[in-house]
Amino acid sequence: MRLCAAALLFLLTAAGLAARQPNVIVLLADDAGWGDYSHNGNRQLSTPNIDSLAKDGARFDRFFVQPVCSPTRAEFLTGRWHRRLGVYGVSTGQERLNPGEKTVADALKAAGYVTGIFGKWHNGSQWPYHPLARGFDTFTGYTSGHWGEYFDAPLERNGVMEKSKGYIVDVLTDRAIQFIERNRERPFLCYVPFTIPHSPWSVPAKHWDKFKDLALTQRATNAAAEIEPQTRCVMAMMENLDGNIGRILAKLGELGLERDTIVVYFSDNGPNGHRWTDGMKGVKGTTDEGGVRSPLLVRWPGRIEAGAQVDRIAGAVDLCPTLLALTGVQRAGDRPFDGRDLSPLLLRGKDADWAPRLIFNTWADRVSVRSQTHRLDAEGNLFDMVADPGQTKPVQDAQPAVAAELRTAAESWRKDVGMAPAQPKGKGKAKGGPGNAVDPRPIQVGYREFPITMLPARDGTPKGGLERSSRAPNSSYFVKWTTQEAHPSWNIEVVNDGRYEVWIDYACPPADAGSMVEVRFGGSALRARIAEGWYPPLLEQDVFPRNNGESVMREFKSVRLGDIDLAEGAGELTIRAVEMPGKTVMELRRITLILK
Repeated sequence: MRLCAAALLFLLTAAGLAARQPNVIVLLADDAGWGDYSHNGNRQLSTPNIDSLAKDGARFDRFFVQPVCSPTRAEFLTGRWHRRLGVYGVSTGQERLNPGEKTVADALKAAGYVTGIFGKWHNGSQWPYHPLARGFDTFTGYTSGHWGEYFDAPLERNGVMEKSKGYIVDVLTDRAIQFIERNRERPFLCYVPFTIPHSPWSVPAKHWDKFKDLALTQRATNAAAEIEPQTRCVMAMMENLDGNIGRILAKLGELGLERDTIVVYFSDNGPNGHRWTDGMKGVKGTTDEGGVRSPLLVRWPGRIEAGAQVDRIAGAVDLCPTLLALTGVQRAGDRPFDGRDLSPLLLRGKDADWAPRLIFNTWADRVSVRSQTHRLDAEGNLFDMVADPGQTKPVQDAQPAVAAELRTAAESWRKDVGMAPAQPKGKGKAKGGPGNAVDPRPIQVGYREFPITMLPARDGTPKGGLERSSRAPNSSYFVKWTTQEAHPSWNIEVVNDGRYEVWIDYACPPADAGSMVEVRFGGSALRARIAEGWYPPLLEQDVFPRNNGESVMREFKSVRLGDIDLAEGAGELTIRAVEMPGKTVMELRRITLILK
C-alpha cells in the first residue's frame, strides 16, 4: 500500500498540485494522557492549537502507544516493535536503540531532507546511539529519560553542553522555529519531542497562576489516587505546550508552508498520574487502555480531509511506514516493518481496503493485546471495549473463543520478539524486565566522527557506598562519596587508541575541597586535584515538591582534569579518591571524554 501512496504523491506532483516533497513536523508530548485535551472532552483546560490539528486534519479515535517513553519513541522511529530493538527500559542504558536499526530520519535524510530534533531523545546518549548517528543533522535537547531543570537548563547542542535561558519548552520551540526558517526552501523533518507534561513540576508562573486554585470538576477514574496539585500543574504545562505548538503552526503560515507540510501530533504514553481520562482504566506504566491510548492528529492541507475521523485501531509503530509513504521516500535498511502504512486511511478514508489487525502493548513482562473490539489484559482477562470501554467486566467466560484467540496471539508475539513466555498466575514474573541495573552493553568511546563521549551518572554504577541522588537514575548525580572505597565505574569500549581530554561536572563544599582523584582505564591513569570548592544551593524551580523520586538539581561546575592515553578495548573506567582531606570527595554528575 505504501507504493500506492507514493504513486499518488507522484501524480499530484506531476499535476502541479504539489511543488515539492512535503516537509514533516512531528510533535510529541511527554506523559500527556488521552484526556488532557479539550478536543477529547476535558472542560477544565483549553488546547485550541492542538485542537486545530484535529479540526484541520485527521483524528484517530483509537491510537495506541507503549506504556512508557523510550519504547514508544523507538517504535515511532523504526516502525518496529521495541522489544526487537534493544529497548527494554527507560534508563541506565536500557533505552538504547540497536545501531543496526534504521530510522525515519535515516530514510528522509538519504532522500535529501534536512533533519533536526529539538527536545527529549531517550533512545541512547552516546555514539552510535546518539541522535546525530540516527539520521539527524542537528540536535538540541537532552538524551536521557527526563531532565531535572526546566528553567535556564543546561542542554546539549550537537554534543556540547550549553546553558539555555528561559523555560525549557519555550527554548526548544525557539530552536525548532529557527530550524524551520533556515530550511524553508528545502524539504525538512523537524522532530519536536517536548519535555512536558513530564515532571518535574516546574512551569512558568503565568500558566501556574491560572490553574493553581482551580476546583477540579472532572476527576480521575481512580479519584482517590489523584494528586490535585499535580493535575493542576499538568494543566498549566498543557497550556504552555499548546501555546508553543501554536507558535510553530503560525510560523508555517507566515512562511507559506502550511500546504507543503505534514504535521503529526501524539503522546508517548498515558498520563503520568491519576487524572481525568473519561473513565478509562490505567495510567502511565500500565498496559490497560488508559495507559496506552493517545491522540493521533495528522494535518496536511489539500491532501488529508479536514475533520476526518479514523475509527480503525493504529499505533506508534505505524508512523514510520506512514510518513515514508506520504513523502514518497524509500525506507532505509531492509528489516521488515511491524507497523502498517496508514496512508490509505488518511487519503481514502472509509473507502480504504483495511484488514483487521492487532496492537500489542508491553512493559516488563506484561503484554496486553488490542483488537478492533476487544482487549486482552496482562492478567489474561478479556474486555469488550465497545460495550465496556472502562474495562470493568471481564467477558472471557462469555466469549471463550475470542479470549483463546488473543491469548494465542500474545504468546506468538512474545516468541516472535524474543520475550519469555507468560508465567502462570502465582508463578512469579518472567525474567528480563526492566530495573535500574546498568545495561551490560558497553558504552563506546572514541569515534572520530563524534569525539565527545559523555558518561553521566545515570549510565554508571555506584560502588562502595556511593549512591545516586535519587532512585530515578535519569538526571541523577552521585552523592555520599564519603570514603576512599566509594567510587563510580562505567563499562566502556574504546574504539580508537588515542589521547583523551578528561572533564568532570562536579559540586563540592569549599570545606571539603582538595581531594586527589584518579581516573583509570586498563593500564592508564590520570590524577588530578579537586582544588576549588563549588557548592551552589539546590535549585528551587518547582510549583510544588517533587514526589516521585526525582533528583533535586544544583548547578555543577565543569573542570578539565587533564589528558589520559586510552588503548582500544573494553573494560571498566573508574574514578577514585586517592587523597580525601575533607568529609566528602564531591558530587559527580558526569565524566566527559574527548578524543584529541
